[in-house]
Amino acid sequence: MIQLRDYQERISTSAATLLREKKICYLSMECRTGKSLTALAAADKLGVKSVLFITKIKAKKSVEDDYRALNPNYELEVINYESVHKCVGKYDLVVCDEAHSLGAYPKPSKRAKAVKKVAKGKPVLYLSGTPSPESYSQLYHQFWICDYSPFAAYTTFYKWANDFVLKRQRMVNGYMINDYSTADKHKIDELTATIFVSFSQEDAGFSTNIVEHTLTVPMKQETAIYFRQLQKDRVISLNGRTVLGDTPAKLLSKLHQLSSGTVIAEDGTHLILDTNKAEYIRRMFAGKKVAIFYTYQSEFDLLKNAFPNWTESPEEFQASTDKVFISQVRKAREGVRLDSADALIFFSFEFSYLSYEQGRNRLVSKERKDAAEVYFLCGDFGIETEILNAVHGKQDFTLSYYGKALRNRQK
Repeated sequence: MIQLRDYQERISTSAATLLREKKICYLSMECRTGKSLTALAAADKLGVKSVLFITKIKAKKSVEDDYRALNPNYELEVINYESVHKCVGKYDLVVCDEAHSLGAYPKPSKRAKAVKKVAKGKPVLYLSGTPSPESYSQLYHQFWICDYSPFAAYTTFYKWANDFVLKRQRMVNGYMINDYSTADKHKIDELTATIFVSFSQEDAGFSTNIVEHTLTVPMKQETAIYFRQLQKDRVISLNGRTVLGDTPAKLLSKLHQLSSGTVIAEDGTHLILDTNKAEYIRRMFAGKKVAIFYTYQSEFDLLKNAFPNWTESPEEFQASTDKVFISQVRKAREGVRLDSADALIFFSFEFSYLSYEQGRNRLVSKERKDAAEVYFLCGDFGIETEILNAVHGKQDFTLSYYGKALRNRQK
């Protein structure tokens, strides 16, 4: 039977008390502090008989392993968010791991609607290291799925926004839209502070530092030419196939792909144009155990060819001495442990600050004592430097951000 850390004992006791009294609790525990195990222990202390644990698909095995190690007095069903609609069991408690993924607004996501159905009338325990990564408005639909929400008096986001959001208007793709991102933190905290239990890596005694490195990789001259031609003409022809950037969003996506040496043509063909980044990794990190994050499917195809000893399984990677972990960052940024790696390499990176912040934490654990080395590969042309600047500033990389960066570059 696993032994809880002292802080996990304290937090799980506090969570069980809140769930007993308020039917709702939010464990805001930073990455790698043991949220899942703490939640399982809280459920045991609550005295429930059946628990539904909703998480990301790559984290399911880790949760199941923690459950077996803890050996609590209840039955557990672990399911990924995409399969929640299949749930037919009777549960005494619902646990929402990485709960910020329920926070889309102003309308609830399909995921949030499915969880709301299964959580009806049940206490809910939320887990996340980043409850509101971009805006406090992301809290509304997280709590909306629970009948005991502190915002239960507000039946829709729009009604809630009238009291808690400074509404603005902004231009997106030539249209004016309402911007609900400026929520009143003070007013929200007044209603929600008592249901949050917060805990940081520093509180847990983590001694690991994350050390970031930005590496510039010389790409093929032809790839740079294709990039500039597409940027200028909005269309290029590659191997008889057309690549089109006929809308601002589509153009940005194609430029992003080309920046790392791949692109998807209009007919759906995945084209690999430039393997320089993969070859750079093989040279620079020879003899080291590495994990690699990518963004697009074409990049996965490229990386699998470059590293025949690859795996997508974090458990297999952790147990191995020579495997290369390869995963799309969005799939592995949460609930995955990769701290046995010598280095984490972002082959490419998403426009999302959340993917940057949570992805780089995969190397961190209380057991790790040496620095967590994280590398970002930027081609010697393209938009990757601008993306990195955005996420370093805790912003998503958007069309408007790109427009500003492009104008500044041309000055």
